[in-house]
Amino acid sequence: MAEGLRERKKRQTRQHISDVATGLFLERGFDAVTIAEVAEAADVSVNTVYNYFPAKEDLFLDRSKNLVDRLSRSVRGRDKGESAAAAVLRELREEAVAVSPSLGLIDGYDRFMRVVHDAPTLKARLWYLQQESLVNLEDTLREETGAGPEDPLPLLVAGQISWVHSTVIGAIAREMLTGRTAAEVSRDALVLLDEMEELLSEKVLNYAVRADE
Repeated sequence: MAEGLRERKKRQTRQHISDVATGLFLERGFDAVTIAEVAEAADVSVNTVYNYFPAKEDLFLDRSKNLVDRLSRSVRGRDKGESAAAAVLRELREEAVAVSPSLGLIDGYDRFMRVVHDAPTLKARLWYLQQESLVNLEDTLREETGAGPEDPLPLLVAGQISWVHSTVIGAIAREMLTGRTAAEVSRDALVLLDEMEELLSEKVLNYAVRADE
């Protein structure tokens, strides 16, 4: 369905507010900027900001839904004959090879991470998003395998997959903060992925394989 004029204007307004807020946060730090200042800079009312972003943290982490759903999407979209863990590992490798911004492999990412590092509420929100992602992945694995509520495997496998993802993202962020280039860090990420895959058990690597039929 084509996007209507009203929906497009709302999307554009939301993006404008987010872009203005991000610029202020990068310039002055998260805690130093108020919602009122964001509203003034974006030429909207404070109420309008809150209509689009219920909390200040949402202004900076405005793509949080994508983060929360990422692992579940990878598992649901796995190829025939591919396990849940293999699908996530494959996509992470593909993005590392492509030096993808979705992994933080982009010039300027160090500025983003410094804002997060200096703001306890942002770090807390990121931790919460990771936990929400884990729960979503567990639910997806239960649906995909038909596992019952008492079966511990979906949670255990989800935990291992989440560990791989969060470890890679965290390692990339730390290296980007040192001033290294995205291309350099991407190569290290590929080595790290290989090492982590070796640590995963066969049970994890062969869990939730999509049937060929």
